[in-house]
Amino acid sequence: MAKPIPRIGSRRNGRIGSRKSARRIPKGVIHVQASFNNTIVTVTDVRGRVVSWSSAGTCGFRGTRRGTPFAAQTAAGNAIRTVVDQGMQRAEVMIKGPGLGRDAALRAIRRSGILLSFRTGCNSYAT
Repeated sequence: MAKPIPRIGSRRNGRIGSRKSARRIPKGVIHVQASFNNTIVTVTDVRGRVVSWSSAGTCGFRGTRRGTPFAAQTAAGNAIRTVVDQGMQRAEVMIKGPGLGRDAALRAIRRSGILLSFRTGCNSYAT
């Protein structure tokens, strides 16, 4: 009869996921990719490693509602809430795409309390 292999980092002793909560991120980069169908918000540290991300689709919006400004605002709020808990205070914002969620995501980022050092790629599209 085969012996069971002992697991070192089992869920019972609470060691899984302990490294993620211990990492403090004072400064980061917030990438907003706003297309006509969806808005994706990705938060990285200064080296480019993804810390948190969210999109309008993962927030529960389906179909044409994913491209709305309210969906982009909800996605930005969800992505930023986790990094504010990890201690992020300053961020640089990179906005890409012609979608409706550009300005709504930027408003949600400003309302979160993170100091924006400067914005890159934030040129307005003619509609």
